[in-house]
Formats: sequence, structure tokens, C-alpha cells
Amino acid sequence: MSALGALLSPRSAAGSTGTRSRILLGLVCAGYSVGAAVGWGSPRVAVFMGDFGLAAAALIAAVSCLLYARAVGGRLRPAWLLFSLSSLMAACGNAVWGWYEVVLGVPVPAPSIADVFFLCFAPPAIVGLLVLAKRPVTRAGWICLGLDAWLIGGSLLTLAWSLALAHTAHLAGAEEANVAPAALSLAYPLLDIVLVSMVLALHFRRSGVNRSAVNTAIAALALTVLSDAVFTSPLLRSTYHSGQLLDAGWFAGSLLLAYAPWAARRAARAPGGAAPPRAVASRPIAGSLAALTPYLAAAVCTLGILYNVVDGRRVDRVVIFTGCTVVLALVVRQGIMLLDNISLTQELAQKENHFRSLVQGSSDVIMIAAPDGTLRYVSPAAAGVYGRDAEDLVGAELSSIIHPDDLGRFVHEVRRFLAAPPHEEPTTRIECRFRSGAGDWLNVESTVNRHQGGLLLNSRDVTERVRLQAQLQHNAEHDPLTDLPNRALFTARVRQALGGRRASDPGTAVLFIDLDGFKQVNDTIGHQAGDELLIQAGRRLQDSVRAGDTAARLGGDEFAALIVGDGTRDQGAREYQVHEIAERLRLTLSQPYRIGPNEVRVAASIGVAFAEPAISPTDLMRNADLAMYRAKAGGKDRVELYAPQMQADVVRRSELATRLRSALRDGEFALLHQPVVHLAGGSVAAVAAQARWRSAQGILFTPAEFLRVSGDDDRTAELGRWLLEEAVAQAADRARAGHPVPVSVRLPAARLLETGPPLGSVEALLTRHGLPSGALMIEVADNDPRVSFDALEQRLVALRRLGVRIALDGFGSGFAAINALRRLPIDVLKLDRNLVEGVVESARLHKITSGLLRIAGDLGLQSVADGVDVPEQVLALRAMGCTHGQGMAFSGPLDEYRLRRALVRGEFPVPGVPGPRPVMAGGSVPLLTGSHTETPVPPT
Repeated sequence: MSALGALLSPRSAAGSTGTRSRILLGLVCAGYSVGAAVGWGSPRVAVFMGDFGLAAAALIAAVSCLLYARAVGGRLRPAWLLFSLSSLMAACGNAVWGWYEVVLGVPVPAPSIADVFFLCFAPPAIVGLLVLAKRPVTRAGWICLGLDAWLIGGSLLTLAWSLALAHTAHLAGAEEANVAPAALSLAYPLLDIVLVSMVLALHFRRSGVNRSAVNTAIAALALTVLSDAVFTSPLLRSTYHSGQLLDAGWFAGSLLLAYAPWAARRAARAPGGAAPPRAVASRPIAGSLAALTPYLAAAVCTLGILYNVVDGRRVDRVVIFTGCTVVLALVVRQGIMLLDNISLTQELAQKENHFRSLVQGSSDVIMIAAPDGTLRYVSPAAAGVYGRDAEDLVGAELSSIIHPDDLGRFVHEVRRFLAAPPHEEPTTRIECRFRSGAGDWLNVESTVNRHQGGLLLNSRDVTERVRLQAQLQHNAEHDPLTDLPNRALFTARVRQALGGRRASDPGTAVLFIDLDGFKQVNDTIGHQAGDELLIQAGRRLQDSVRAGDTAARLGGDEFAALIVGDGTRDQGAREYQVHEIAERLRLTLSQPYRIGPNEVRVAASIGVAFAEPAISPTDLMRNADLAMYRAKAGGKDRVELYAPQMQADVVRRSELATRLRSALRDGEFALLHQPVVHLAGGSVAAVAAQARWRSAQGILFTPAEFLRVSGDDDRTAELGRWLLEEAVAQAADRARAGHPVPVSVRLPAARLLETGPPLGSVEALLTRHGLPSGALMIEVADNDPRVSFDALEQRLVALRRLGVRIALDGFGSGFAAINALRRLPIDVLKLDRNLVEGVVESARLHKITSGLLRIAGDLGLQSVADGVDVPEQVLALRAMGCTHGQGMAFSGPLDEYRLRRALVRGEFPVPGVPGPRPVMAGGSVPLLTGSHTETPVPPT
């Protein structure tokens, strides 16, 4: 037998409950029997116990049944009330009997009031048994119940009449004076026969409700009837007196009836008491005896007639009449049962055909497994679902068609299901793999029920559903473009690597990878080409990591790799190994990509972070991200290992950005101006507005510092609007004070393209403050690749119509300088600081700067050199043709007081110029002279 068959085999039932109560009841009855057998020690005690002892026992039964009837409801309540009344009649009869024998000390008269009470004992008990019986549901059932009762009663009457009752009736007829005692002698056995008939009929038709209580009550009444039969027999009736051993039968019957309700309550309180009773092996035998009851009754009746014939007696008319009625009842009952069986057979055939059609037409496979695990039935649907004929599966073990990897889980679930109470868990659901006829495995979901100690399985093929669920799970955890694990699955893998047996392994590392230059691929050859590049990069990354590692795409052009530790305790060696892996990944990802006819190159910036004790997945991935951004900030196309200082820098920048948000509101920004000097004579041609932030902590930040850490475009735009408005307002104030020097404001090109400002704001500012035409110059940076030249050209043309001069800032550092010169309306070229710093030392930079200044001169543009800090730079730039300079060689940024003092002085000393010439306040400035018409640009 297989393990599954052994699991399904029936198990021994638990021991019965209430053993102590039954033992106590047996000891009390045994004690009474022993006392009656030895005569209780004295005749007076024997008479007392034989009368009042029986009365007390019957009274206890009456009170017990009455209390139980009051405590419970339902249709069985009248039965227990009738049993209580019957026991009360017995108690009263024994009490009257004792009154005569014990109190009065006289023989009990015949008949007496005690006989009335004793005769009233049987009718309530008979009616109570009828209430306990299972009620028939049809009229034929009621008729059969009456016929069964008469068959049993008539048979017993025939036998009893043949043995004793005929002699008693004959004596009653011969002695007219003793008719009453004779009739009383007949009444007792006749009532007992009726009671015995009901007991037997109820035994085969008893209800399933409170079975233990009903059985106990039937046993109690049967014991009482047996004692009555012995009492009314001719052998004992003439010699009976109270206190004999016969009283023990009545005593035990009363105590059993008193115990019956408590047995019902104990069964109700027992664990699983509400569950339907289990089938036992004696039920088929009981059903057979119930079917044989009519024939057994007819056999008893025949024995009564044969007794009279064999004994040589004349057959009594009562026997003949009773026998004929019994036979007639048997014939009628058999006819009714025959018709009922024909009807049931037809109904059963219809239901069988109905359910056979349902089972055979169902798309689910229905299987019945015997207690030994063998398949006893398999529905025809198995051919369509499993690809195997049902006949081939019948007789096979259920375990033989279950996948070996799923068999243990299947057996465990079946064991748990069979151990659970049926009323709490009538069914369970198990999903496993079954072998198909083609040899592959199908995912099958089975609903399992109990069936005669075995299992009933209703199975269906859910292979497609399982595949769909697996696909959905895969889609939820993988990137749809590269099919690599996404951020969610990568985080789960990192969490798994940091837990379990690898929790203390410091060799686990996370790599964050960003493709440098990917945006240019999207902008130049399209997003479809960019997607193809990402697919190829993901494939290269997947092929480069080890089998146990994880490559993932986090989003956009960001990838990641999890390098699982190998248990190496040498941290230096492990860092070197992972750094080599990262360098190999960088070189692999930086190889050219063939996308259609194009060959595309991108670089890879990689950040590496190693696991630390008790580090969380979020912190480890954050560290790798910080290292990756440090690699990009350090020049890109490089590998950077995480260091704790990186996190400190992030915290510092975050704190600085937080303070920056409130700096404008709290008035912590100040506006400084740096003079722009004419290199030919030293006069102040203009002033360049520059913002400075003096925080509440007393730290002075330059624009390069606080704009780099702000990280907030809205806050940067707000700062630009404040700078423009403050510069215009102070320029207007200086003009009214007699210092009409122009002011230049640096604005990013992206700010110029905003829908509201700066066009409307500039016009409003010029009108509101009364700034004359040409007094404002905007410096535009050309290094933002997101800016559209068409939109920028239109905006700058509109600004020049307002009298605003335009300067190209950072000329010589951006890749779009030539395109800007060709298309934008430029008045001034502002040389980048990087060109100016090396113009003296580097001959190469000297030639480049000279060439740029020559271009500016040929186009008729004025030039401003930014970052002129030493006299040698002044001489070199002036020799090249540069017209203006700005830097520490003349003056640093000045506050408003120092600026006005410098404007009163009029000019700064310039190397190579004989001496300062006084400049009249309000004089013209060479930088801003000339018309506001557009600068002519040579055609392309």
C-alpha cells in the first residue's frame, strides 16, 4: 500500500465519554441487586426497599425527565414530558403499595389504587415512544408503521396467549366472582406487549437526534417490560413479595430512564457533538433486521399456532384471529413496500441517469479514491482533460499520477484535511501537477471531499491560468523593453542577498550604471534608436554578470547589477575584484553600438557600494546611486567607489538648498556690481550685476555655490527675477543720482523662453522705473542644449526692439557659439574666463582668443573679457583687439556705496595707458554707443 493509501485508511475511534457516570450508575444498580438478593438483612427493610426504594427511583426518573423537558425545546420535548408522567405513575403505584405493606402492615388488596397507577404507566410511555420514532414522510409510511407495530404486537400476543393468557382468560370465565383480578392479570401482559411492540418498532425507526438518550430510554423501558413480564408469569405471581431480586430490574429501569437526559446533554457538549454521526459497521446489520421484522413477526405467530398443535390443544379462536390478521397485515405491508420499491427504483433510475449525464458531460474530471489510495472511479472527461482514458486510470494509485515534487505537499494537505472535523472543513482545495497522456505535466486544481473513508476529487485543468499568472508575475517584476529585472525585483534580490546566511557577508556589492550621452542619441537619431541601444546595453550587461548575480534596469538609461558575495573575508581583495568587474562592465557598455546604418557610442558612469553590517537594501542602493553621481560629476565614463563623505556632501547640499528656499523671503540676498572697464582708457563702460547670499550663519556664498546646490528650478527662476528687478531698480536710482551707467544682467536662455517673463517683465520694469533705452544689457548663455534657437531668436529680437542690448556670455566655451553668431541678434561678445586665464601662458589659447576677437571685430561686435585679473592679461587682450575687460585687475564686485564712489572717480588705471583721464558724470559710454539696429550678419 502506498503512503497515500496508508493515509486514507480508516483509524480507530476514540474511547467513549461519560465512563465515570456509567460506572457509578452500574455500582448503584449492582448494590441494590445484591441487597435484594440477600434479603436486605431483615424482612422489614426488604419490604421498605422493595416499595419506597422503587418509588424513589421512579420519582428521580420523573424529576430528571421533567427538568430536561423544561431545559430543551423542539419536537422531542413532549416525549420526555410523557416519560416523566409515566415514571410518576410508577412512583405513585409503588408508594401506594408501600403504604399498604409498610405503613398499614396489611396485604395489598386486588385490585387496588396501586394497580390503577401501574396501569397508567404504560400509555404515556407508549405515546412517548411514538413521539421519539422517526416520522414517516408519506401516507404509506404511516400505514407501514402501524402495520409493523401490529405485526410485532400480534405476534407477541399470539405467543403469549398460547403460553399463558388463554389459561388466565379461561379461569376468568369459569369464576365469575374473580373477573376483576383476572382482567387485571390480562391487562398487565397486554400493555407490556404493546410497549414491547413500540420498543422494537422504535429500535428500527428511531430518529438520529439525541441517539444516546433515545437508546438509553429504550433500554430502560425494555428492562421495565421484562420485569413486568416476569412478574405477571404464573410461576412468580403467586409467590412474589416486595424486596425480591425482581425489584432490581424495575429499580435499574427507573435509574436508566433518569440517566437518559444527562447522556443526551453530555453528547451535545462533547467535541464535535454537532457533527453528524459516523457510519459504523453495524448499520447494514440493523437495516437487514428492520427489513426482516415482518417475516420474524410472522414466524413468531406461526410458532404460537404450532405450539398449540404440537401440545395437542385445540387451536384457540384468538390465536387464529390474531394469526390471520398478522398474515393479512404482512400481505398488505408487502404490497405497499412493493409499490414503494417500484416507485423508488424508477426515481433512482431517473436520478442515476441525470447524474450520469452530468458527470459524463462535465468538463471537470471526477475521481473517487478508495481508502488505500486506489482510483475506483474516473469520469470520462479524463480523456479530454488528461489525454488518458478513464479505464486506464481506474485501478491505478492516485500517487502515481501526481508530480513527485508535489506529492509531499499533497499528502500533507490531505492529512490536515482528514484530521479536521468534517463540519468545520467539509472540503478543501489542492493544486498540483498531474501527468497527462502525452507525458508532460498539467497544472490541476482539485476540490477534495470525504467519501466513505477515501477521497472524492473534482479536478480541472488550470495550466493556462497558471501560465498567465506566471506571465503577469514576470511582467510585474521585469522591464518590458530589456526583459531585465525592474527596480522592485532588484530591491527584493538585494534584500534577499542581505538576509539569511549572507547577512554578514561584506562582499556583496551593488553597481549603479548610467549611460553618458544617451540623451544625445535620442535627440539626434530618435527614440526608437535609443530603445534599441538600451536593449543592446541590457543584453551586454546580462552577459557580463555571473550566473548568481542580478542585472536590472531601473528606468531610463539607468541600470544596476547585484554582485553577490562569495564569502571572502579579505575586504581589500573583494573590493579589487568588484572594481575589476565594474571596469569590465564600463568597457563593455562603452563599445560602439550598431543601430541600423549608424554606429553609436555612449559611455558608462558606474557607482559601486559594498554591503555593511545591518545595512538596509534602501541604504545600500542609495550609496551606489551617490557613487554613480560622483562618477558623473568627476568627468563621466569612470567607476567610483562609495565613501561616507559622499553622503555628508549630499546632506550639506540638502541643508544648503533648504536654507536657500527661505533666503529670498528673509532678505538674505544682496546685489553687488562689478565695473566693466574700457581697455583703451580705463573708463567705466557698464556694471555687471551679481547676486551674493550672506546666510544667517554669516557665510557668504557665490552664485556658483548656491545655484549648484539649489536643485530647484522654481527657486532659481525666482532668484533670477529678483536679480533682474533689483538690478533695474538700482540702475534707475543711480541714473537719477547722476550716474547713468548701463547694467548687465546674466540670465539663462531657458529663462528667456518662459511664457510670462522676461518679455512682459522687462517691458514693465523699464516702464515702471523709467530706465532709458540702452541702459540694460542681458547676457545670454549658449550652453543649454534644450533651448530652441528659433524661439530664442524671436525672443531676443523682441527684447532689442525695447532697447535692450544682447551679449553672448561664455563665448568660446560652448559648442553652439558659431550657430549663435549666425542666427542671434548679438551686440557684445563676452569671452569665457577659461580663455582669459591662459591667454598669456599658452600660445595655443593666445591664437584661439586672438581669432575669436578678430571674428568679433569683423562682425562689428564689441567684446568683453571676463576674469581679467592681472596686468599682463590686460596688455595681451588689448593688443588682440579686445575692447572691454572685467575682473580683479580693475575691481572686484562692489556694494552700492563703493560703486557710486567708483563712478564719481570715473575710471580705473589701465596698464600701458599714460594716466587717468577725468570722465564727466553722465558722459557717454563707448560700450553702449551706436544704434540699436541689428548687427549685420554675413549670409551662410
